[in-house]
Amino acid sequence: MSSIIEDLIARKVFNNRGEETIEVDVITTSGFGRAAAPAGKSRGKAEVIYYPNGGVDQAVKKVDELIAPEIAGLNADYQEEIDSTLHEIDGTTNFKVIGGNTAFAISLATAEAAANSHGLLLFQFLGGSTANVLPYPLGNCISGGQHARGKSPDIQEFLALPYGAETFLEAVTANVQIHKKIGEALKKKDKLFTTGKSDEGAWIANIDGDVAFELMAKSCEEVSSEMGFDCGFGVDVAASSFWDEKEQVYDYKNEGKKRGTEEQLEYVKELIEKYHLVYVEDAFHEEDFKSFAALTKQVKNCLICGDDIFTTNNERLSQGIKVGAGNAIIIKVNQIGTLTDSLETIQNAQRNGYACVISHRSGDTTDWHIAHLAVAFGCPIIKTGVVEGARIAKLNELIRIEHFLGNRAKMANLKILK
Repeated sequence: MSSIIEDLIARKVFNNRGEETIEVDVITTSGFGRAAAPAGKSRGKAEVIYYPNGGVDQAVKKVDELIAPEIAGLNADYQEEIDSTLHEIDGTTNFKVIGGNTAFAISLATAEAAANSHGLLLFQFLGGSTANVLPYPLGNCISGGQHARGKSPDIQEFLALPYGAETFLEAVTANVQIHKKIGEALKKKDKLFTTGKSDEGAWIANIDGDVAFELMAKSCEEVSSEMGFDCGFGVDVAASSFWDEKEQVYDYKNEGKKRGTEEQLEYVKELIEKYHLVYVEDAFHEEDFKSFAALTKQVKNCLICGDDIFTTNNERLSQGIKVGAGNAIIIKVNQIGTLTDSLETIQNAQRNGYACVISHRSGDTTDWHIAHLAVAFGCPIIKTGVVEGARIAKLNELIRIEHFLGNRAKMANLKILK
């Protein structure tokens, strides 16, 4: 079996929002890999640049003319060499020459091609024979903030986490049931509810934050009782999206309230205590390491997760570790560009006791690679919606992995929540 790369083929495709994105095929002597890049609506300032000037068309052109000649002839088995070559070709710290999404697609397609060349599934190739732990699915059930319209909650996502499930299939089933119950409750509560959904398949309705919290709590409690295991929930506040730098306040426009930093801290703590939240993401803006650390220190049995503050960037994570900011980190490979860069961040997080939450993006494709990355790298949670095609693609792939593993499969250890 040979994993020598013979060719790279790039093309323009579309994500679930109808936005242009890049897809890359990597062809080896005896294997094949394909990956398409996602796109976030809520992005951290420290993320890599998605595309060079000229957008996706220019990125495709750069693959054909600049990147393919350099990558062809290399061995797909050596991921670090491929990713290092991408950095060398680009020559910047944020992939603004070739585009972070270009690097992402090539990097992931290369890993798949290497696995395929050896007759292995991706999680087996990357994680070895001991990779058999499934993540818990973190599913968006109600959308607000930048993911919604009209009179919706200022908080961006209300997320179910069935952390008591004994199998991945049970966990997905629980999230689907929670999502359904919320939809039925919204029909009764809002006469104008049109069963509208966000990009991630979460419900959008004219409700305030208090109603959203009550609906999540009630639905999770009912499904916990019906299925016989604990189903908790949490939120992605996405606080950077409504932080007013000039006034130094969090401007909850739909709620009609402004909260200073201390008020925000107390508000989030109250929510955690009142609703027994098990997960809180981006409770503060992306430069407020101090408040992240204070919240982490003051609450128990809750994952305090950073996305915009870390952007899968190892240097920013190290900065957070020094002050105790958070105990969990979102991993989005296209925030940093390559698999090697992401793995460096994951390993740093794991050494320091941070739970890694591998995540989709709001603008995504049916690309399923993050399902395999979660298992390969031992990420205890995968954030990838509940319904909607791009989400189901990843969830169904994990169901297949669990089925493939048979009695060797087990769920991750989320002892911090128990």
